[in-house]
Amino acid sequence: MKEAYLVRYYLPEAGVRIGIQMNNVIHDITDSARSIASLLINSIGRVQESWDQLFDISQSMKTVSVDDLNNYPHSEVPHWLPPVDHQDVWASGVTYERSREARQEEAVDGGDVYTRVYSAKRPELFFKARGERVVGHLDYVGIRTDSDWNVPEPELALVINPAMEVVGLTIGNDMSSRSIEGENPLYLPQAKIYDASCALGPVILPWHDNKWPSMTITVEIERAQHTVFKNSIPTERIHRSMDELVDYLGRSNKHPHGVVLLTGTGIVPSLDFSLKAGDTISITVTSIGTLTNTVQVV
Repeated sequence: MKEAYLVRYYLPEAGVRIGIQMNNVIHDITDSARSIASLLINSIGRVQESWDQLFDISQSMKTVSVDDLNNYPHSEVPHWLPPVDHQDVWASGVTYERSREARQEEAVDGGDVYTRVYSAKRPELFFKARGERVVGHLDYVGIRTDSDWNVPEPELALVINPAMEVVGLTIGNDMSSRSIEGENPLYLPQAKIYDASCALGPVILPWHDNKWPSMTITVEIERAQHTVFKNSIPTERIHRSMDELVDYLGRSNKHPHGVVLLTGTGIVPSLDFSLKAGDTISITVTSIGTLTNTVQVV
């Protein structure tokens, strides 16, 4: 694959745009690719070829600087958009050993259910967000008013077309209310699905392989300009194969516009840490980039 990325962004004079980022320049391909959904549909059975065509098209298109988009999202300024439109976002649970340990730590009943999920044949999969509710790079992420223990969950995300072929990779933040999930596993939807609880971006890295990439996920949380938490984990530590996660996601469940799958987190802060309003979360994944968001109470 070439060193290029698919991006979605906004220009005040032109609205939502689709582009190919090469180095520090974004080439506008909106006239040829009206949406992420259309690109994913067009990639069915021809993932590599579809990427090559986009790269060829982008060479002669209008450009914008990456730096011009580095603004808090507002209709009057250029800014990043999450690299999804009509795609649902799903998530995988307990795919790293550290995630299993953390779920057991937070569970008031000892968390035996998470031990069983970690080793079960069927992976844990749950709905996270509709595409239009996902937030992008430099936007805010939320913590719930009724939870006093909240953490980010930095994750590698798979971008998948309607034929359940992996087309690309991006960065995800699966915000989580640990106190709510810990109280009762059946409260998982409330702990995971709420306003600004899912962030993706800033780019999609082309990927046409069913093996986990050799990448490192790093999260850094700053509070009042001081780092209060930082940790990393390699993607090779994911307990399940890419094939089995994608297979189960597609069982009896069609995704006509494509789908994004968060693949679980291996980084969970200690029991005494919780996010606060104003914190800045930066998630970096090797070869993809950095997704940065500020925390607000929602």
